[in-house]
Amino acid sequence: MLIERLAFTGLRNLAPLDVAPSPGINLIVGRNGSGKTSLLEGLHILGMGRSFRTRQLKHAIGHDAPEMTLFARLEGTPPVPIGIRREREGGELEMRMAGERVPRLAQLIEALPLQLVNPDAFRLLEGAPAGRREFLDWGVFHVKHDFYDAWRRAKRALKHRNALLRHDRMDVNSLAAWEQELAHWGERVDALRREWMASFVPVFEETLGRLIELPDLRLRYSRGWDKQRTLQEVLEQGREQDFHMGFTQQGPQRADLRIRLGRRPAVEVLSRGQQKLVVSALKLAQGRLLELSTGRNCLYLIDDLPAELDAEHRRVFCRLLETMLCQAFITSVEHDALVGPWEPHTPIAMFHVKQAASGAGQLVPEAQIDFIME
Repeated sequence: MLIERLAFTGLRNLAPLDVAPSPGINLIVGRNGSGKTSLLEGLHILGMGRSFRTRQLKHAIGHDAPEMTLFARLEGTPPVPIGIRREREGGELEMRMAGERVPRLAQLIEALPLQLVNPDAFRLLEGAPAGRREFLDWGVFHVKHDFYDAWRRAKRALKHRNALLRHDRMDVNSLAAWEQELAHWGERVDALRREWMASFVPVFEETLGRLIELPDLRLRYSRGWDKQRTLQEVLEQGREQDFHMGFTQQGPQRADLRIRLGRRPAVEVLSRGQQKLVVSALKLAQGRLLELSTGRNCLYLIDDLPAELDAEHRRVFCRLLETMLCQAFITSVEHDALVGPWEPHTPIAMFHVKQAASGAGQLVPEAQIDFIME
């Protein structure tokens, strides 16, 4: 769904804002520290229920604000309002959609699918498997409707098995019961991941080819346990060792997405600019597959587009976004680097984040978003 209106209050150093973004490309320009990334952070919190800058949402609330309220109206018949409210002193995140409280975060994630390309996105290549697993499961969740239930049940069974493994004595009967549950739902999670990968890889390869030529780059899904045995067999045969370790060593919680160039991990071979294009292709392909599979659009948040990319690769990146007919919010310190690469027919709105001074004898960074149509 496209965002028709945004209204934020109490978000970091941003002054209250109420804007109607473009259904296409939204460019946000401003000095370092002015609040550009905070705007993307607010959108990310709306769509994911968490920040990409801090583990605790209370730290995203402005210094003098008692609470943070984030609101968006999504295009539809009728339009769908979604909102998040978080008090500084309260621990509960209040989520609403169409005027009703949302009991599960999954509903919010489903309503506003988004992908983030920022400096931390390199972790998709160089970081721990957990980040790649999250990337993988985001895609499966939005395309395979029964994935969330299978994933939740497998996670619950894993939690109970791990709890039993930490006891002083092994309870074989209880372990067997939870192993059966974990094996059933873990195998289902794996099957859905493999089905999604079969659809995703061709879309990714085509997307990557439009950004950069890397014909030897390959994606490979690793399910997280011995491919020669069933998960039930792995769990039963690994009880003793798992008991000594205190946790389940193999299973769907150990899945990974291997990204290699030839026989070596891609991160060991590619330059930073090439890495950014590979990560961008992964993120853009997620949204393209979502649209192909469900007809729904993905929102793209791109922080500091010019970083690591030369003028030619910025142009290629922007051309691909134009052909996707998607909604995107893109930031940069450099005005010309954002304005230059687009075709004349592309619907573009530019927002300038201006710093202002406030407070008693102290400069406090605030930002007022001024709408400027280029």
